[in-house]
Formats: sequence, C-alpha cells, structure tokens
Amino acid sequence: MLTSYIEAAMERAAVERVEDGTFYGMIPGFQGVWSNAATSGDCLRELREVLEDWLVLGLRLNAPLPEIEGINLPELPAAEAVRP
Repeated sequence: MLTSYIEAAMERAAVERVEDGTFYGMIPGFQGVWSNAATSGDCLRELREVLEDWLVLGLRLNAPLPEIEGINLPELPAAEAVRP
C-alpha cells in the first residue's frame, strides 16, 4: 500500500527549470514536500526521498495524510502513536 501511495504521489510531481538553471520539484497537496537539484533526474530522486521522509514523520506523529488515487494510509490507534 505504501509503495502504491508513493508512486501515485510521484505521478503528480511537477518539475520545472528555475531562473538559476536548477530544477525545482514539488507535489501538489503535499505541503513542504519539494526539492531543488542540478538536473531533473536528481530533482525527482530527491523529491521521492523527501516524500518518503515526510510520510514516515506523518505516520509517526499520527498526522492526517492526504488521500491520493483513492489510497488512504491508516492512522495509528492513539496507543501506538509516538509519545513525546
């Protein structure tokens, strides 16, 4: 399920060349998930890593994650959520 979620999110990724010649990538609906790299390929690889880290943190914090392509990642019961 997690792999399908990541793949669906990455299909929405937008990458564009910016003024300084580097590439900027982001995924609409995933606030704070972005990357900037020298090539479009590096930008997409970095974007996937950022997305994966963002998802792990969101799951650990039991934060609501966006539904994508009908996929919802499960929320952990309160007893399993990370405690401070």
